[in-house]
Amino acid sequence: MPVPKSCRAEAAELRQEIAEHNYRYYVLDAPTVTDQAYDRLFRRLQELEREYPELASADSPTQRVGSAPASHFETVTHEVAMLSLDNAFEEEEMLAFDRRLRERLDHEAPLAYCAEPKLDGLAISLLYEKGELVRAATRGDGRNGENITANARTLASIPLRLRGDSPPGRIEVRGEVYMELAGFRELNRSQQQSGGKVFANPRNAAAGSLRLLDSRITASRPLTFCSYGIGLYQGSDLPQSQYRQMRYLRDIGLPISRQIELLDSIDACLDYYRRMLQMRDGLGFDIDGVVFKLDDSRLQHQAGFVARAPRWAIAYKFPAQEVMTRLLDVDFQVGRTGALTPVARLDPVAVGGVMVSNATLHNMDEILRKDIRIGDVVIVRRAGDVIPEVVAPVIERRKGKPALPSMPARCPVCDSEVFQQPGQAAYRCTGGLICRAQRKEGIKHFASRKAMDIEGLGDKLVEQMVEQEIIGSVADLYGLTLEQLSGLERMAEKSARNLLDALEKSKRTTLARFIYALGVREVGESTAEALAGHFGNLDQVMNADLETLQQVEDVGPVVAENIRHFFDQQSNREIVARLIAAGIHWPAIEASRAAQTLAGKTYVITGTLDGYSRDQAAKLLKARGARISSSVSAKTSAVIAGENPGSKLGKAQALGVEILDQAAFEELVGGAS
Repeated sequence: MPVPKSCRAEAAELRQEIAEHNYRYYVLDAPTVTDQAYDRLFRRLQELEREYPELASADSPTQRVGSAPASHFETVTHEVAMLSLDNAFEEEEMLAFDRRLRERLDHEAPLAYCAEPKLDGLAISLLYEKGELVRAATRGDGRNGENITANARTLASIPLRLRGDSPPGRIEVRGEVYMELAGFRELNRSQQQSGGKVFANPRNAAAGSLRLLDSRITASRPLTFCSYGIGLYQGSDLPQSQYRQMRYLRDIGLPISRQIELLDSIDACLDYYRRMLQMRDGLGFDIDGVVFKLDDSRLQHQAGFVARAPRWAIAYKFPAQEVMTRLLDVDFQVGRTGALTPVARLDPVAVGGVMVSNATLHNMDEILRKDIRIGDVVIVRRAGDVIPEVVAPVIERRKGKPALPSMPARCPVCDSEVFQQPGQAAYRCTGGLICRAQRKEGIKHFASRKAMDIEGLGDKLVEQMVEQEIIGSVADLYGLTLEQLSGLERMAEKSARNLLDALEKSKRTTLARFIYALGVREVGESTAEALAGHFGNLDQVMNADLETLQQVEDVGPVVAENIRHFFDQQSNREIVARLIAAGIHWPAIEASRAAQTLAGKTYVITGTLDGYSRDQAAKLLKARGARISSSVSAKTSAVIAGENPGSKLGKAQALGVEILDQAAFEELVGGAS
């Protein structure tokens, strides 16, 4: 059936409005509508085109979904060759480039240059005829490239139709397709989850995505386009300035670099390079240098070309951030939480201006996924101050059958058992109380307010004592002397006495606090309280098997395994014995399995209870097996409401949840105080 005029007009208006929003988003970086508003316009256009298919013109923004796989790419011959650039790596080379150019042009005054970052992606050309995109091609060998029109059309940053009422008859735009770092990380995460190819770097990801035969997959990849020049132009007069030509491209709808600048001398170019080098790691996308082009187009023509590059342009490259070297060995470092990290020992190599001999391998899963072996030639990457990493092996340079690194069964620092929980990538040392690598963090945790609450034992003091080897474990805290403490930096005799008093005071604690203070992985305050309430004494906690541990509220298979691994280490048991021998004690607790009168119930506390802090009330309930929640739901057993209750009371009433006053609360916990 014929398309109503109103629908045809609406579709045209929607296409124009969406194109305007794309321009403001991708080119000006100044969107004027929310994503939701944009999506509403887009969906309405899709509805019209579904109802009236003839409205779906080739330049409609809805036509970016890609098409069925092609069998191959056609070859495209560039009407104007896409040449390479000469490179400079030192300041002296840049000065020599400027000097040669001025001599060739017989130009004594400083030359003006157009400068922009050199994106690390894939160079392409876009041919527009009468404003419509008709062809896209890769650079290829500079003379012949591949026709990737179907893929290029899927990129939202590439306009399908140029802006303006009088587009040039023909214009070929050169630019770079690249992938921002956030999109690259998300793509690799998705690829890993689906079992697909994981890319070594954003450039490989961009190049691989743009050269897929199935443009529907290209459409799903986070690719971005940025213009950097004009190859062919047939139209009205073009500005005779590289910088103004780039501004012209922006005006007709093509994205250009936001860091582009017009510079008045070679000294300004060197300053720009230094600024870009400092900004490099914060840009959100990879650049590998800066491109400088003589700004005056007439002088460009006069300077001419050599065989493969223009004389009037140069790429001043940054120090390499990816290099190849040999993997000599793999060691394992133990972190402050006990996690073992494989570290590559490399044949030293300069990366990004820094000599690198060590690099992270992340974890064993990554080593196996990348198939990295000792003796391999590997690619090493360094980005700014980030720790260098091994990206991938160079398989074609592998000789024989080199060995895969293997995780040690014992901790390389303290010789405790190393274990990996199912479903987790990390391997961990179980010697939490004796391992030197975990010592500082373990002591800080032990002394913290919710653990042993040792007042005056701050982080800096702990670090000072560990570094001077005054203490080697938490048990050594209780053997400290006034003489030892008084000799420490910023530790007067009075402060030393106060700390000794605090240590003595900390000896009287609770079983729950003591269990929490030991720092068993994933055993927090509530789990420690549940363990203390369930077993009643430390020996039963230390000797319980996995099945028995999982009978405790809040203890699942993972936590039970952590507890079992911790207490299976003789070294940890010896530290516990030393702490008890030093005088740490707590009130006896009746084995409270029978006293868990509130097991399986969940309570929410709101308002102020007379004579009880919120924490005290919660502990009394937890001691009887209850769970405490911060929010009310239909599964809440009851809300305990004191004076001036908050909005939780109203929500409980609306859901029909039981509400208890202070008297009912005290009856619930047996009148404890």
